[in-house]
Amino acid sequence: MLLAYYVHDLSPFLVQFGGFGLRWYGLSYLAGFVVGILLYRKLARRGYSDLRPDQVADFITMGALFGVLLGGRLGYMLFYDPERFFHDPLVFFRVWEGGMASHGGIIGLTIFTFWYARRHRLSFRNLGDNLVVVAPVGLFFGRFANFVNGELYGRITDVFWAVQFPKEIFLYTPDHLDRLLAKTSAIDPAFASPDAVIAGVAASPALRDLLAAEISPRYPSQLVEAGLEGAVLFMLLWTLRTRARLADGVLCGIFFIVYALLRILGECFREPDAPLTGGLTRGQFLSLFMVLIGLLFLLSARLKPRVRPDKRGS
Repeated sequence: MLLAYYVHDLSPFLVQFGGFGLRWYGLSYLAGFVVGILLYRKLARRGYSDLRPDQVADFITMGALFGVLLGGRLGYMLFYDPERFFHDPLVFFRVWEGGMASHGGIIGLTIFTFWYARRHRLSFRNLGDNLVVVAPVGLFFGRFANFVNGELYGRITDVFWAVQFPKEIFLYTPDHLDRLLAKTSAIDPAFASPDAVIAGVAASPALRDLLAAEISPRYPSQLVEAGLEGAVLFMLLWTLRTRARLADGVLCGIFFIVYALLRILGECFREPDAPLTGGLTRGQFLSLFMVLIGLLFLLSARLKPRVRPDKRGS
């Protein structure tokens, strides 16, 4: 008996008016920032941060705008679509077309934090240690939004928890796509393009049944990465922050190294979205540099240790 896999039919919109509406992706960023502010404030109130609790919202908001969003967008353009970016630099501003890179967002936020610390004469390593504790929350929400959007899906598999993602049809050869569209158009003439097919899955059981027989079951790699880069990394860093006395910079080092290792693992489930580099996916290759950054933070913490007073139980 063949398994009946879930055919992804979630809408990217919470509320939609024509071609516009409130997207889950935007809400995921908002949720990440709000929860990040609340958690960072909790750390600040317990004495773990050089920032006062009333300064946290401004710091996180500015970091979100000038670090995560700008860094994530620029990172995607440079790491995954450089030819298009250099040919048409204005594509950077067409954010509604999609395209954010977590590596770019992390680097952008690191640069912003360094600037903020210098401007306000605060410890860069202390700001960073508290920021990396809450950052995985944003990664979690972002990966979950990737799943809702049906993007960045996984490799083909036959595990019982596999999902069939209609956006797979964008990978089809022209001949294969034409044959599929001939079948979908027979169901309804409106289903004559890939975008129309994807948009129509939720409302048409006949179309969903057709795609179930056509497209491949794949790992829901977005959820795998949400668990690894989000939940697992957050629990590790929160535990270390609140249970151990560590020199400033150690948590930053741990974040970069463990994030890189978990990303490399998660990419084993994910369909490569760029040409391989030495047998590694683009995400795995970029993660190698994250390990180097993490080692530099650990070296800095060892050479110039600064340990805050123990605030546990306060």
